[in-house]
Amino acid sequence: MTKEITYSPSYTLVPTYECFNRCSYCNFRLDPGQGSLLTIPEAQVQLNSLKRDEVIEILILSGEVHPQSPEREKWFTRIYELCNLALQMGYLPHTNVGPLSRNEMTQLAKVNFSMGLMLEQVSTSLEKTVHSYAPSKKVQLRLEQLELSGELKIPFTTGLLLGIGESQDSWWESLESIVSIWHKWGHIQEVILQPFSPQDFQSPAFNLSLLPEIVREARRILPQQIAIQVPPNLVSQPDILLSCLDAGARDLGGIGPIDEVNPTYEHMSLKSLQEILQSAGWLLKPRLPIYPHYYDWLSGDLREAAFCRSAMVNRD
Repeated sequence: MTKEITYSPSYTLVPTYECFNRCSYCNFRLDPGQGSLLTIPEAQVQLNSLKRDEVIEILILSGEVHPQSPEREKWFTRIYELCNLALQMGYLPHTNVGPLSRNEMTQLAKVNFSMGLMLEQVSTSLEKTVHSYAPSKKVQLRLEQLELSGELKIPFTTGLLLGIGESQDSWWESLESIVSIWHKWGHIQEVILQPFSPQDFQSPAFNLSLLPEIVREARRILPQQIAIQVPPNLVSQPDILLSCLDAGARDLGGIGPIDEVNPTYEHMSLKSLQEILQSAGWLLKPRLPIYPHYYDWLSGDLREAAFCRSAMVNRD
């Protein structure tokens, strides 16, 4: 019997690379004042270059502007405009731009099918090391964001970043924290297990041989309704990737032209990935950025778009 593994055919729009956080491991950010906001005409050019039958999700992924910055409103408005543009062009937006206020999340829920924020780790000791200059990486703030997304009934993606100085106990404590919040609201649709992959290839990378057992334990801890996701471009050894699937991972996340957070780790072609998976009895299937059991949470127009795009995917 063929087993199914899903992925999201995606493309990433970056409103800005500027970020007021300074995580010691980040290769994505620019200092405030060094970049600019993506304009709507620039975004239109990018989206017009896509083959519409090959892309479903538009990931809006941004550096963060401080909540008290005079630039915050302009930044947020541009994010909303980009989501609306993607929606009008027939794509399904998913936003991950850092912690947001209740009002900001409420507004973005009108133009998004799901949203996301990595928990990373619940170890507060990291606030004195890799996150010492990253105010929005405070554990309590990120847990509050997971709670808020549940209160607002926003289908949500979160995850762990593995290998940034945390202990093994922190892995399980982080997963248990996610489960506790899910039990209140039922809104977390997937958890990413992301191995730290340094861009300069000099810092120590996460030991990938540990990942299958982490997936196995995560599958034991997490409810079956939450999918476990592993990014195939960061799990470059096919035998380890297949072992992760055997251990309970069922999704490969967004696959597109470039991983903006890990640009030096390219995705292999879908054909090559399909061949690896098929050799072990797996069928790779595209999916929407929202899982079917959350369609009823959407407003009328978004729900109709989700059902329409889902019908197209299943027909293919």
